[in-house]
Amino acid sequence: MSELPCNKPVRTQGGSKKFRVRACQNGKSKTIGFGDPNMTIKKSNPERRRSFRARHKCDSNPPSKMTARYWSCKKW
Repeated sequence: MSELPCNKPVRTQGGSKKFRVRACQNGKSKTIGFGDPNMTIKKSNPERRRSFRARHKCDSNPPSKMTARYWSCKKW
């Protein structure tokens, strides 16, 4: 997994998460998996998008780049 480029999400093949990313910040790196592989996100629907972003506090309390929440919010 260390061959992943920094901060570039990639789709996983048959794993427990839909995407993974090697998050790099301040000289540290960490592999993070995020997303449910059995769900579609339908981010083109503005009401779903607004609800997801509010539920995960994407705008009111921005997460650290080293968390799965950050990468989920970035995808949405």
